[in-house]
Amino acid sequence: MQPIQSLGYNVYFEEDLASLPSLIAEKNYSQILILVDRNTNDHCLPVFQSFLPDLVHYDIIEVDPGEENKNIDFCIGVWKTMLDFGVDRKALMINLGGGVVTDMGGFAASTYKRGIDFINIPTTLLSQVDASVGGKTGIDLDNIKNIIGTFAQPQAVFISTAFLKSLDDRQLLSGYAEVIKHGLIQDKSLYEQCKNLELSAVSAEIIHRSVEIKNKIVTEDPKEKGLRKILNFGHTIGHAIEGYSLYHDQNPLLHGEAIAIGMICEAYLSAKYTGLSEGELKDITHTFLSKYPKYVFTAEQYDSFLSLMKNDKKNESNKIGFALLRRIGDCTYNIYVEEADIVAALDYYLEVSQQ
Repeated sequence: MQPIQSLGYNVYFEEDLASLPSLIAEKNYSQILILVDRNTNDHCLPVFQSFLPDLVHYDIIEVDPGEENKNIDFCIGVWKTMLDFGVDRKALMINLGGGVVTDMGGFAASTYKRGIDFINIPTTLLSQVDASVGGKTGIDLDNIKNIIGTFAQPQAVFISTAFLKSLDDRQLLSGYAEVIKHGLIQDKSLYEQCKNLELSAVSAEIIHRSVEIKNKIVTEDPKEKGLRKILNFGHTIGHAIEGYSLYHDQNPLLHGEAIAIGMICEAYLSAKYTGLSEGELKDITHTFLSKYPKYVFTAEQYDSFLSLMKNDKKNESNKIGFALLRRIGDCTYNIYVEEADIVAALDYYLEVSQQ
């Protein structure tokens, strides 16, 4: 499968990471660091090592898994470890993990001594289709997602479905929400293909197409001044619910589970603001409700959700901004929505999820 050329680097689709050794050798790095969390250290690092048996000189930095640990305190721990290892500006960091590892690892690398090279090897479906292209790094502050970060491009990204074998269905389904989103915003045929597809049938070709869509968008708008904002469909409400769940629920929602709720709510807003048909609203609602667990909340939580939305980085002049669908496969952006309609969208989710 052909690599996808992104913003100055390639996204390689290689089961065995075949191009990685030559890429490392070309740069003659002074030191190689591999950032993992406990899960990827146990399940993915051995796979990585089996693909690159000749790579023997590297240092491991391990962090705790989970979105709740994607914060400045853990970044400080990474930076201090880099100092302890004597890392200079000619070092390479390989981020081996899901979105938390690639987001935080990219941020740590891009800011350490004003920036060292890094390579991302995303090991979850979510990170492969969402974090693999775009050049965004980020950490959370309090319960506001990715509010601190940089635009920094990796040297390369390697996508291998071999790493997905360690994931359970819940993790796969979380990533699948972003695949469906890419279909909703730019490729109706991908959406139609995915909405009835079993998780076991998610192929390298579908991942490639999903990454291709995101890459096309971010290449046209790398700094999110316009078109790139359509990638936020479902994320204004979804991020707020995810942030709330992270700090209040014993078993917090995964990103894709929260974004699925957000896409139902924002499809409702699309029908009100941007002309999405009633039939397509029902289709989108059915697709997500049939695949994702229902989340129970009450109107008493709306103020908390709205407060989180007001801190969203997509807002302007204290107005809550959305990317909304004109139709399946066609998305627009910079739609500013009244709070009463956001409340109505949350009410809509509660109503349809209880049917």
